Amino acid sequence: MEREKIISTCSQSKVELEESRIKTFSKDSRIHTSYRVYDGSSVGIKYVQGRTDDEKGFAKAKENLALLRPYKFTLETGSRHRDKTEASCSDKELMDIARQVLDYLKEHHPDFIVSGSVTSERNFLSMENSLGLDHSNTDGNVSVNICFKHKDSKDIDDGWFGLGQRTFDFRKFTDMADNYLSNFTNIVELPEELIIQSQYYEYTGKFWEMLNAENLALGTSLLSGKTGGKVFADDFTLLHDVSDEETWNHTFFDGEGVVLPEDKHIFIENGVLLGGFADKRIADKYGVPHTGSADFNFVDTPNNGRVNFRIKRSEKTVKELLDGRLSVVPVRAHGGGYNEKGEYVTPVECAMLCDGERFIGRLPEFAVKGSIFDMFGKDFIGVGSDNPIFNDKQVLMKMNYSK
Repeated sequence: MEREKIISTCSQSKVELEESRIKTFSKDSRIHTSYRVYDGSSVGIKYVQGRTDDEKGFAKAKENLALLRPYKFTLETGSRHRDKTEASCSDKELMDIARQVLDYLKEHHPDFIVSGSVTSERNFLSMENSLGLDHSNTDGNVSVNICFKHKDSKDIDDGWFGLGQRTFDFRKFTDMADNYLSNFTNIVELPEELIIQSQYYEYTGKFWEMLNAENLALGTSLLSGKTGGKVFADDFTLLHDVSDEETWNHTFFDGEGVVLPEDKHIFIENGVLLGGFADKRIADKYGVPHTGSADFNFVDTPNNGRVNFRIKRSEKTVKELLDGRLSVVPVRAHGGGYNEKGEYVTPVECAMLCDGERFIGRLPEFAVKGSIFDMFGKDFIGVGSDNPIFNDKQVLMKMNYSK
């Protein structure tokens, strides 16, 4: 029999902000441990919230082999440890950051009332087994999330912005705050051509459903039957990427201990669908390659679905991709998304007109419309090589709108 142990720890300190004041301070620490015993055909699992004696944990897991959870796959080996933390942040330092944030906003943007949080977080996940597997991943960051409302606004809030950094740079926060708030009261008109500039995570979520290898095999994906064919734009490449450059609180190994070559796997390359994502169970069931996409399930066998989607960047900056055109940055948009056909509709209650780097003014409300095949096909402009506005990667794509 083989044995395996997975440990996850998360420690967090948070300062809550309300009506431009510090409201509360809280601390939280969570530990999850999963003991697993394999007999070649089944796995016994014992989950512990916190820590316990290892021998007791493995003994309980061995007893649970009687539940006959099927698992026939060979365990992984190898050793690697990655620590992406850059700086520690004490509770006093976190409170000082919160005070700095509020003091700056009160002094430079007194017409706005803000709420939100300032958070410090550290995450650790390790996996080891009796065959020699020994992996661990550590990451940490300080994040500031601000929900703002103009004093003359009748809405509950007008929008929000957020910044997460492994080493907190106050100047980057003030630059972001100035950009969002300085021209907020300058009302401008929508351009005839709507080019959305946004962090792309909301728009790539549909791919989790479309690229699931089981859905592709069963014919229930919008991409079923299209493997090997050109489906999206020539310069659109979508991949799973947990490399040092792209990871953000994401382990380099999956829930089965699999580590991918260069920590990457490409699903769509230059618009061509190469295949979907599969853990070992789905790969075995449907005869497809496994792609290191098992999630971390502490109480049961892994499920398929751990992917960290990234769109390959252009060699051009955001402004170069715009080539003199203006973009639209949604600031508050709720109540929409994709339907089963891949059509995207979302009401945008607040958005800013942008030159690619700086906001020019606030736009009237509108609804944005598109199709995932157009947004990442004929209407796809690209992902810039730089990180303006959000201090993060962002997509440019044309979309339709209605007022």
